[in-house]
Amino acid sequence: MHAQIVLFDGFDPLDVVAPFEVLSAGGAASSGAVTVELVSAEGPREVTSGTGGLALRATAALDPERPGVVLVPGAAGPVGDPAHAPGHEAGAPGDGGDDAIPVLLGRTLGTALPGLMTAALENPEVTVATVCGGSLVLAMAGLLEGRHATTHHLGLDLLDATGVHAVRARVVDDGDLVTGAGVTSGLDLGLYLLEREVGPRVAHAVEALFAYERRGTVWRAEGPEPAPF
Repeated sequence: MHAQIVLFDGFDPLDVVAPFEVLSAGGAASSGAVTVELVSAEGPREVTSGTGGLALRATAALDPERPGVVLVPGAAGPVGDPAHAPGHEAGAPGDGGDDAIPVLLGRTLGTALPGLMTAALENPEVTVATVCGGSLVLAMAGLLEGRHATTHHLGLDLLDATGVHAVRARVVDDGDLVTGAGVTSGLDLGLYLLEREVGPRVAHAVEALFAYERRGTVWRAEGPEPAPF
């Protein structure tokens, strides 16, 4: 399994680093069966995050034709008002500012990323994964209508408004789309991808290495509908 983790201007570092470390450790535990790299829509470049000017280097261009996993993180910055993203009027009342998370996510719509992610979602050999606001990036581009997905709890209403079946769960598995909720869910998402794609023994070994137990039940559209409590 090869994983491409996408960097864009204003990305949240933990959304990237948590699954990167989990998948890298999975590669070591599986004798190289898992590989991971940082990519961007524009190709190799330094990409500045939304946290303290921290930058990471994308070493390649995102390739939607390459089999494996393409993972999109969320953004970091002031939460702001989701009603102003995308296409908000700067300086409008209640505006969260030009570096607010909804604005940073909305800016990705003006890059090559939506087109590349469209190709990735159409590729039967690719699983698209997201952490936190990464699902909103795809949803605002109109790519997740009718799908089941999750995001940070503060963004669930916006996710739902785009036509997505928003699920309040730690990790949601919708087949070739696997989404994680809040920022630290990148650990749980990474471990689940290892379990699903490589096997539970490798995922368990990484859990033990990191002294971390995966949280929550992975939601799938399977089984009977639960009765209301």
